[in-house]
Amino acid sequence: MKKELFSKKATAAALALGLILPAAGVAEAQADEAGQNTPASESAYPKPELKPVREIARSLGIQVDWRPADKSVTLTFGGQNLVLFPAKGEASFNGKQITYSQSGPAGFRNGQTWMSESWVREVFGLKADMETGNSGSAGNTGGSADGKEDAAAAKIADRFMSLLSAGSGQEAYQLASPALQQAITPEQLQSLWSNYERIYGKAGAVTLKSQTANAVHQNVVYRVQAAAAPFTLTIRLNPAGQVDDLYLATETPDTYQKAPYDDASSYSEQEVTIGSGEYALPGVLTLPAGGSSEGPYPAVVLVHGSGPQDLDSSAYGAKPFRDLAAGLAAQGIATVRYDKVTYEHTFKIAAKPNFTLRNESVDDALKAVQLLTTVPEIDTSRIYVAGHSQGGFAMPLIKAADSASHQIAGTLLLSAPSSSFIDVAVLQQEELKERIESLGQDTAPYEQQAAAWKQIAGLVNDPQYSVDHLPESFPVPPAYWWYEQRDYVPAELAKEQTGPMLILQGENDWQVPMSEFKGWQTALAGHRDVVFKSYPKVNHLLAETDTLSTGNEYVLPSHVSKAIIQDIANWIKEAKPDSQ
Repeated sequence: MKKELFSKKATAAALALGLILPAAGVAEAQADEAGQNTPASESAYPKPELKPVREIARSLGIQVDWRPADKSVTLTFGGQNLVLFPAKGEASFNGKQITYSQSGPAGFRNGQTWMSESWVREVFGLKADMETGNSGSAGNTGGSADGKEDAAAAKIADRFMSLLSAGSGQEAYQLASPALQQAITPEQLQSLWSNYERIYGKAGAVTLKSQTANAVHQNVVYRVQAAAAPFTLTIRLNPAGQVDDLYLATETPDTYQKAPYDDASSYSEQEVTIGSGEYALPGVLTLPAGGSSEGPYPAVVLVHGSGPQDLDSSAYGAKPFRDLAAGLAAQGIATVRYDKVTYEHTFKIAAKPNFTLRNESVDDALKAVQLLTTVPEIDTSRIYVAGHSQGGFAMPLIKAADSASHQIAGTLLLSAPSSSFIDVAVLQQEELKERIESLGQDTAPYEQQAAAWKQIAGLVNDPQYSVDHLPESFPVPPAYWWYEQRDYVPAELAKEQTGPMLILQGENDWQVPMSEFKGWQTALAGHRDVVFKSYPKVNHLLAETDTLSTGNEYVLPSHVSKAIIQDIANWIKEAKPDSQ
């Protein structure tokens, strides 16, 4: 519950494809206004090969903005800007001044700017086949040696981005993969950008564009400047060059610094794929530097907390899973971590009405365990699963699902709730309010938030509602997710289970307070194979902090406490694998 329950409403809204966001169409660009003043140097009757700028922009998915202040037309595509000055007969591209006579033919008629479509394509580097959307890469999702596949993916993403911002939902839909087309309609794509602008304010220029590849997708990331706050939009393309998913995020500062114990010479990493098919996930296998000569090694599967999370479980200045992987590798322990399904396949998952906790946290953890059984360097009798926050909350379910295959040797719970999810949601708000009050700060906003979560809890616990009878309106969708696991109390299920278990808790954690740790201690008091340990300064991100944790310190660089890594390593080395 990292950013988790604290921002659950915002997270749920994004995952639910704007179900609680107001819908509205994107305002069309007023390109027709561009030619109100006709320069004397240009003919009043354009040449036959010319088309209105508005028509060209729509066909190519280019965003158009008319600026009355300087009577200019700005064409934006893939982070590049072509600015036309009809009254002056001038133009600039990415800040470089050019003129129409230098750049290509143009004309004016009936208050419209007319231009050559082939020239516009040339300026933005668009070939004629770009309109088909069939020029994406195939095969190796990591890209080819000469970069041609990466470039093709980037062009497809650029066009899709421009179509979204122009409100051209039907054209954008044609670039989507069959799987994404099953999850979203052209009408939803048409209004998507306006929904984003209702959150972030009027969108401006793309100020940064980057591209990465993993074992599943080519990812093109756009940083968009907006009136209220900047945001990033990631467009994920499959090997066929089709847009397979999207990921929207509020831009937050990435202040992470490598942990002192992260020694690159002590480990090697390789990309892996968790599962297969439509919801395959990219992951990383981290092996101790000794390789097969010193193996086989015990291994740990790392399971995320709630909300969409990448494989490092990144949050502001922290990357807990990267720290754990590096720290444990130095102790001779392998790990596998992976992008969460709600992060890699956000829109497709959001379209699933009956998405459950098991779908979110259990299924992929088991697939990761299965993957480790096929790796020669891994001791298959010593595969462990560690869950942080919601990942630990789901651990008894993961353990139960493994009861037939017996592939899990033991489990680790890191800052994990022991009571029901909705109870913890309420508890953490009360805990935060008390901490803010103890610091002498204004508690009014926190009191409102705590009251809101109490109301939500009342709705979740109302016996008239169930998975078969959901409320018509639910403030933190999807409602099914909450009601399906309403009666699940992890500590109660864990009572019935056996096998080595390590439960670690930060005493400075407000998101999963110490009362939850005590809940585990009470429920498992008679289990001799369970080890408990807490750490006075450790917060929810598993980092030590000298201040009272309220979440404000999350933006500062931090890393997983070295004591936690050492205790995990010692426990794994000493644990007797579960015989079940």
